[in-house]
Amino acid sequence: MEWNEFAHWGKHIADWGADYHKNMRDLPVRAQTAPGDIAMQLPATPPDNAEAMETIMADFEAIVMPGMTHWQHPRFFAYFPANAAPASMLAEMLVTTMAAQCMLWQTSPAATEVEGVMIDWLRQALGLADGFTGVIQDSASSATLSAVLTMRERATGYTGNRDGISDKGHLRVYCSDQVHSSIDRACWVSGIGQANLIKIPTQGSRHAMDVQALKTAIAADRAAGHTPAGIIAVTGGTGVGACDTLGPLLDVAKAEDLYTHLDAAWAGSAMICPEFQQDFWADVDGFDSIVFNPHKWLGAQFDCSVQFLRDATPQLNTLKIEPEYLKTSGESVTNYSEWTIPLGRRFRALKIWFLLRSYGLEGLRTRIRNHVKWAHELCEMLRGLDGFEIVTEPILSLFSFRCPGSDADQQKLVDALNDDGRIYVTQGMFGDRKVIRFQVGQFDTTRDDVMMAYTVIKEIWEQGI
Repeated sequence: MEWNEFAHWGKHIADWGADYHKNMRDLPVRAQTAPGDIAMQLPATPPDNAEAMETIMADFEAIVMPGMTHWQHPRFFAYFPANAAPASMLAEMLVTTMAAQCMLWQTSPAATEVEGVMIDWLRQALGLADGFTGVIQDSASSATLSAVLTMRERATGYTGNRDGISDKGHLRVYCSDQVHSSIDRACWVSGIGQANLIKIPTQGSRHAMDVQALKTAIAADRAAGHTPAGIIAVTGGTGVGACDTLGPLLDVAKAEDLYTHLDAAWAGSAMICPEFQQDFWADVDGFDSIVFNPHKWLGAQFDCSVQFLRDATPQLNTLKIEPEYLKTSGESVTNYSEWTIPLGRRFRALKIWFLLRSYGLEGLRTRIRNHVKWAHELCEMLRGLDGFEIVTEPILSLFSFRCPGSDADQQKLVDALNDDGRIYVTQGMFGDRKVIRFQVGQFDTTRDDVMMAYTVIKEIWEQGI
């Protein structure tokens, strides 16, 4: 492809993208294809000769698009959103076009310095104390793994990387039974192991970790000769939005000298609203590590996860490695690749810069407040449906419910709703029962989109499953 052709097709794809988003409400939210449908349309061998871009784009439309689930659809109520505001997309186009590998300050000074400022803009927006620094990771999974590795190294006197951990005894990490599976995986990958991730029961309307049970577990582990290493708390858990009460957990961590990490991957974005800071964010400044995903609810295109650090030194002591070819001569600069597991780094900060400037914090706050209000409104409407049960009350914009019937009936309703195509929801488990999760958070959703969910759920249920 020549650059003139690139310019032509770049304009074409930008126009295609605008039309796609403007007309997305006409598409089924979830892909309506069966396993193997897409693969069977692709040649079994790669082409020997070049093909025209017209042919490639035609095949994209005919083969790929029917197999795509539309995450930017305004009636995407499944999982959590992976929002991509238009301004963020434009920034990503620029990043892709420059194609810089921003692993060191010297490999693109602007990428490093914009990242530092964006971290501080977000720190201010979320009401975190002065002194917090941070780094942009690809996902919360990577940020959590970084924090768990730091817990491991701190608990072993920073000897685990050097010596291995086979003779370090049982290092214990504590969390609630409502954490995301990425916490489990971080313990697998770090060598701590699933058996040493101690899940504490939850209690109360926000499904918070039982602090007394945590204390009991730590005391029992110390008595057994194990080594407590850290506590992982959650604000806005994936299952039902569980939120730990942060202050009492920090008191335990301080008394036991444990490293702390807070997973606020979804709900952290809502903390740009001062009223939610008061309700969900009290004492957050005591955590050593905090992660939230601007690519979920805030509008930054995936992937973009921010890890804040009260003191970066423990994580740098865990992850920094500096062979000669990566040294920066003569300057005291930040190299963010020393803060993360991957060496290679994309210029993720640019989309945050474009996003915050294009919408302003107040514009983003309005969206989030609307999502929370509409979720509560829908919850009350579903509560009024004959036989329906609200299992977990709304936490921010997430709640769960059940239709009349067995666990199998819940799954039948989920499948019927998703096969219908007008909305997309997912199932979950809570209290050993299957529930239907519902969250509002897609960037361009409207009240009408959310209210349509009620119409669809009622209609599909009354048709019989």
